[in-house]
Amino acid sequence: MARPSTPSNSPANPANPAVTGRVCVLNCGRCQHGHDPLELQTVCSACGGPLLADYGLDEGAPDTLMGEAGLKRVLARPAGQWRLHELAPTAAGAATPSLGEGATPMVRAGRLLAELGLENFWIKDEAQNPTGSFKARGMAAAVARSVELGATQFCLPSAGNAGGAAAAYAALHGAEVHVAIPRATPATIVAECEAHGAEITLVDGNIADAGAHIAAQAAEHGWFNLATLREPYRLEGKKVMGYELLWDLGRLPDVVLYPTGGGTGLIGMLKAFDEMQALGWIGSQRPRMVCVQTAGCAPMVRAFEQGAQHAEAWQDPGETAAFGLRVPGALGDSLILDGLRATSGTAVAVAEDALLAGTERMAREAGVWASPEGGACVAALESLVRQGWVKPDETVVLFNTGSALKYR
Repeated sequence: MARPSTPSNSPANPANPAVTGRVCVLNCGRCQHGHDPLELQTVCSACGGPLLADYGLDEGAPDTLMGEAGLKRVLARPAGQWRLHELAPTAAGAATPSLGEGATPMVRAGRLLAELGLENFWIKDEAQNPTGSFKARGMAAAVARSVELGATQFCLPSAGNAGGAAAAYAALHGAEVHVAIPRATPATIVAECEAHGAEITLVDGNIADAGAHIAAQAAEHGWFNLATLREPYRLEGKKVMGYELLWDLGRLPDVVLYPTGGGTGLIGMLKAFDEMQALGWIGSQRPRMVCVQTAGCAPMVRAFEQGAQHAEAWQDPGETAAFGLRVPGALGDSLILDGLRATSGTAVAVAEDALLAGTERMAREAGVWASPEGGACVAALESLVRQGWVKPDETVVLFNTGSALKYR
């Protein structure tokens, strides 16, 4: 994924240290139009595309971060989401309020190694984040930065995990949050949101229907919308997963399997790889990224296989236990597709019975009781190994994005 260029209208930082952040400019991922990072921003004012934070690394990074010596300095710090605070968006930096997100374990895949015929297979277990999923990373950054910029009332649609994370971080910062959730979402998620003080609306249909409802409410009440890629900073939290691949393994893996709904984490990791190259921590080689979806809702897989630049919305998405993958359309579709192709990656759709079997295998053969989204990645990996696309001696990382306990 190409790093966006900084336009000539990049704003100067104000004197107020409570507002000043580390982002030089917010560039549209589609048209590169620049936006002021010192104001609350949603999507590109020119084309409606997602905004990406640019820290000005093309013009030089801090000397203390550059090269092998810079990497050693960062690794000497306490592990966690804010370890590389110089490339985080908040003015508070390392002092950003936290629930302990990040630094999730990289688990060797137990008996699944032999079962799949792999030598180096790891599970990045995001279930061990606060609120039990990878969504904590994104909300930690998005809520913190938005509060610094003056937001006090938030809203979002959620298939489940994002709502719980938004509610927790809104509580941490003393803000309000309103969450629209599809009616079929597990009761555990609703209880989590309500426990943190969120206002919940149950919506008939899927995440797209919830998104339409909350967008109307946001316009009416002036709430700041935290929906996927409709603000720039959830991605900045998710990108830390890409940094942690290097920090955990000492090198980037050959293959990364990622369950993809809205795709913020995949786009964020690609952005992290570009930033690490700019810092001199890695070269131009990238892991082959694998987008994993369900057969009943696979807009990115279809677009990838068709060679398309954009993914048409999936009509009538099927029911699935992996409710985080029941996302008919993604605002960052072109960024996902570009990233898959740039890394020589691929996209795989798995059947419902296969993802459920993958979830069971991960629990019984690797000791990780994963979300169904993680199980979908096991099924996809088994298929890719069988096809010879993944070689036995390659280093593979599979992301389990949530705890099975939240799906009961």
